[in-house]
Amino acid sequence: MGMVFYWYPNCSTCRNAKKWLDANDLAYESVHIVEQTPSKEEILKLIETSGLPGKKFFNTSGKKYRELGMKDKMKDLSTDEMAAYLASDGMLIKRPIVTDGTHVTVGFNENVFKNTWLNQ
Repeated sequence: MGMVFYWYPNCSTCRNAKKWLDANDLAYESVHIVEQTPSKEEILKLIETSGLPGKKFFNTSGKKYRELGMKDKMKDLSTDEMAAYLASDGMLIKRPIVTDGTHVTVGFNENVFKNTWLNQ
């Protein structure tokens, strides 16, 4: 599997991550996270592969997260239920997500990107 970059073009963090990937000559397939929201199964795989808790995949500062009252719901949701919510609306997903099938990064932190994507 090649690298997949799930992003939202209007997101400045995503644009910064894309610039970083391009500057480091990393090849990837870009997927618009709202137009092609990952399925529940894909999200479950991303969560499992990342080793992160499901709640780390939520865009907690987003309007949709607040509208749905997700903060109050989170403590009672199973990972399966979290994945179903995330798959229902790409705006709920923290972005960007980058994966090569073996590694997953959520959000953009230059040091995490260096350690994950340049040391392979």
